[in-house]
Amino acid sequence: MNPRERQDAEFDKVAEAMIRRIERAVSTFDPDEIEVEMSGDVLNLTHSSGQKIVINRHRAARQIWMAAQRKAWHFDPDAEGKTWKVGEAELVSQLEQVLTSLLSRPITLPLR
Repeated sequence: MNPRERQDAEFDKVAEAMIRRIERAVSTFDPDEIEVEMSGDVLNLTHSSGQKIVINRHRAARQIWMAAQRKAWHFDPDAEGKTWKVGEAELVSQLEQVLTSLLSRPITLPLR
């Protein structure tokens, strides 16, 4: 395996782990509020109003991308792949803010 393939495999591993952790955490919500669907590398969260949150890994950029509420974020991993940030925004915190807004109640995900 060449160095680029190794880096891709390492990125895939940490990004997939983070997205799966998010999937497990939001799967605990009432499906009448948030429908959770994993399709390939893309996690779709659909609110009962039809609003969507889309989270996916982007190997070429080595980022996790999230789109919601007419905004998009491209999160970079820390050295261990445990924290994903863009500027001051952190993936889990940003997702909690979006879910809090959609569900009209404070949301804290057990991901830290």
